[in-house]
Amino acid sequence: MQRVYQPHPEAVTLEIRAKGKTLMLYFSADPETARLHLRSKKLLNPPTPPPFCQLLRAHLEGARLERIEQVGDDRIVRLDMQRDGKPVTLMTELTGRTANLFLLDEAGIVRGQLRKGRLKHGEMYVAPVAKSQAPGKAGEIRTDTQATEEFSISAELERRYQERDEARARARQLDAIKAGLRKTLKRAVKRIEALGADLAKAERYREYNRYGELLKSHLGEIGKGAASVTVPDYFDPALPEIVLPLDPAKSPQGNLDDYFRKYKKYQNAQKAIRPRLVAAQAEAAALRERLTTLDRGEDILAPPPSPSPSAGGGIGQRRRPLKIPSKPFLRFTSETGDAILVGRNSRENEELTFGLARSHDLWLHASGAPGSHVVLRLEKGAELRKESLLDAATLALHYSDLRKSGQGEVLYAYRKHVRKPRGAKPGLVTVTQDKRLFLKLDRKRLARLKESHGGQNN
Repeated sequence: MQRVYQPHPEAVTLEIRAKGKTLMLYFSADPETARLHLRSKKLLNPPTPPPFCQLLRAHLEGARLERIEQVGDDRIVRLDMQRDGKPVTLMTELTGRTANLFLLDEAGIVRGQLRKGRLKHGEMYVAPVAKSQAPGKAGEIRTDTQATEEFSISAELERRYQERDEARARARQLDAIKAGLRKTLKRAVKRIEALGADLAKAERYREYNRYGELLKSHLGEIGKGAASVTVPDYFDPALPEIVLPLDPAKSPQGNLDDYFRKYKKYQNAQKAIRPRLVAAQAEAAALRERLTTLDRGEDILAPPPSPSPSAGGGIGQRRRPLKIPSKPFLRFTSETGDAILVGRNSRENEELTFGLARSHDLWLHASGAPGSHVVLRLEKGAELRKESLLDAATLALHYSDLRKSGQGEVLYAYRKHVRKPRGAKPGLVTVTQDKRLFLKLDRKRLARLKESHGGQNN
């Protein structure tokens, strides 16, 4: 037993060396496709082995497989092995929705299982009650392959289930993407609610500049400790009288200052909160549209490529780095001398973020709007300088759909907190531990950055 893999939660592959050949024995506990057969191709595996896979590696790798037998006439197969002079057993139950794989010690005690099932860790293994099944009926496999071909039944099973397995793999990818989108949408909705509440509070002060001007004209008429004052509304041609509430504890001038200060809150909210609210609403709308598209099945995920046996694909294999074309991206230099890279399209965004950026580099993107990925190159352990952050955020804002408004929110995070959902289109990412920065486009700063790029009007 050379190696153990767990390509997905309901399957295990055992790599076995026998008679000078390496064989891949595949076990599936999928309720719809439970089976045990040999595979000719390796499957893609997660970069980190799941706990059950780690358990199997600890107990099986290096073991000698001595016997494989079917238990009675049931869909149960027993694999007996010897490792370091001690027996160890795998019980594979191909029993539909209760299908499972158990690791047993020399006493027949359950030490682990692939799926949560009828037995618990530490219990004695007992086979399920057998159900009678006439041989040669349901599930019978017949092949046109010559009888001399080795493992022809396994080859036919692999071929027959390949399309279904790929479809289920794509479905799992799709579910993962949709779950990520729903989580992001939930955060966007909460942000919209919070910003809307802040804006509604400030909206109460919309008319306070008018009230302040009216109060200013009658300041000398206000008595000490007055709770209100009635004044004519000069802004209305009919000159109706209007009652202005006052704080009895404050002087007339203090009340006047309060009216203008509250109007200033309204102005600031319109400048700062409303663009953020609009951006968050646009982000939520885009997320809902994407989810609707996925639910309708219009955005079909391409099947993952099947690696050739020589290409590996095992758990320990490193991903090949993305090939970076010569002189890609837009390149700028911050005021403090740090390099800033900007993707020009979805392909370059993908290459920049996941091919070139290091885990300690800073990643930036306009919040809630399509735009470029921006990477601020940082030395490991170096402090993030404010001017470099503002330079990078300015470029993220400029190279996005927020460019026309001239202001907006930019989110930023270290590259190690940026992930690509499995099966997602190039440029689509999820971000954790991000921070946000609201800024207006500084034309002088942008002009200086463009000069560092060579003065091009991008």
